[in-house]
Amino acid sequence: MYRWQQRKIRPVYAIQMISRTLLPLLSPRSSIPLLTGKAYSHMQRMSSRRRLNTVHLEKRRDVFVRRLFSIILLLVLIYVAKPLWEGPVSQYVDLSFLQPVDEKVEQLAEGPAGDWVRDTAQSVQRHTGELVDQWKAKPEPSAQEAPPLHEPAQSGIAIQNVEIGMSESEVHALLGPPQMKAWNDYNTLWHMHHDNYHRFVMVAYDTAGRVGALYTNDDVIKSNNGIAYRTLKADVRRTLGEPLTELKKGRILYQLSDVDTIDLFLQDDLYTYVFYDEHENYQLTALLLVDEAFEQRKSSIYGEPSDELRAGYERTLFELTNAIRVRKGVRALEYSTALSDTARKHSDDMAQNDFFSHDNLRGQTPFDRMRIDGITYKSAGENLAFGQYSSIFAHEGLMNSYDHRMNTLTRHYTHLGIGVAFGKENTPYFTQNYIQK
Repeated sequence: MYRWQQRKIRPVYAIQMISRTLLPLLSPRSSIPLLTGKAYSHMQRMSSRRRLNTVHLEKRRDVFVRRLFSIILLLVLIYVAKPLWEGPVSQYVDLSFLQPVDEKVEQLAEGPAGDWVRDTAQSVQRHTGELVDQWKAKPEPSAQEAPPLHEPAQSGIAIQNVEIGMSESEVHALLGPPQMKAWNDYNTLWHMHHDNYHRFVMVAYDTAGRVGALYTNDDVIKSNNGIAYRTLKADVRRTLGEPLTELKKGRILYQLSDVDTIDLFLQDDLYTYVFYDEHENYQLTALLLVDEAFEQRKSSIYGEPSDELRAGYERTLFELTNAIRVRKGVRALEYSTALSDTARKHSDDMAQNDFFSHDNLRGQTPFDRMRIDGITYKSAGENLAFGQYSSIFAHEGLMNSYDHRMNTLTRHYTHLGIGVAFGKENTPYFTQNYIQK
């Protein structure tokens, strides 16, 4: 058992550390030699005193330039790392004297080299933050040993030994009580089971209390036909056949979008949604099983908008994000109500004014909106999704977009807020706001 401690660096220690770094560079008795090579003979020193003095001056000038450059480089690095030490130091020292420096940096960022200045500063801050976070971070809670996966007895495929048609009591006997519940687009609740986000499973029940839908993005899939977590797309299609291209809801036949990271199959009254990861050679990385009768609980391709569904989508997307982070070896995030309010206002704005962009129609960036709402951070990011059928599809789509995937899996983020709104034809808009505090 290890006990991790986080210690603040007091100003006096910081001053000592800086002094030990700078004073040797400024000291006239520096150990850096002013002259190199063989010593001059006595006659040469006597006859060339003026020239020797000149050499001394040139060497001193070279050493001074090197020292000055080292000092400037050190100061630049200290300033770039400002978000990391500004909070603790400001508790003891008034940092208002740095305001002119901040204004000058902003002027440079708005100049011809502005993009390079911003990108470089953000890159240094991000990587430095990751190193500091890795040093400070407490180890994630470990999961208990996974129970063995058994051959399915009813439907031919199971998730964590749970099958379509099982009773709620049978599920609880296998998985225990759910850690979270959230309303879904099937007009019922997702029951979310996991062990510190390991072996993440979502279960939905029909009106008779039987399992009508199952989802996982973890390695807990067992089937009679060999399909499992990380099965290649070609092997899935070879086993299950050609995927569906349309889906009937009531009297309406919906044409399914041609997305190469999702397949839908219908076999033996069971819809199987297979999600692939294009960044991992199109391996199966998530599975959604829905009973055919349960699927018809949805009268259209999208769920019916309500405050309950909005809150359910937000909570589900938050849980899915943490599940994939833990699956990839990254710590889980804390939920932020303030960030969710900011994200929700942006989703509402996009839905009501029919646009889809990180910058709103007033030209405000995600960081402007956070600042306006009084949210402070060391670093921040935003993901947007639009038009996906539900939180599950939004999450899987974000994971197959490189930039959005990087936001989702960024190590140094600590908090997440999610906001959802519904636009025309019940189309959902999703906004995720990440920050590092």
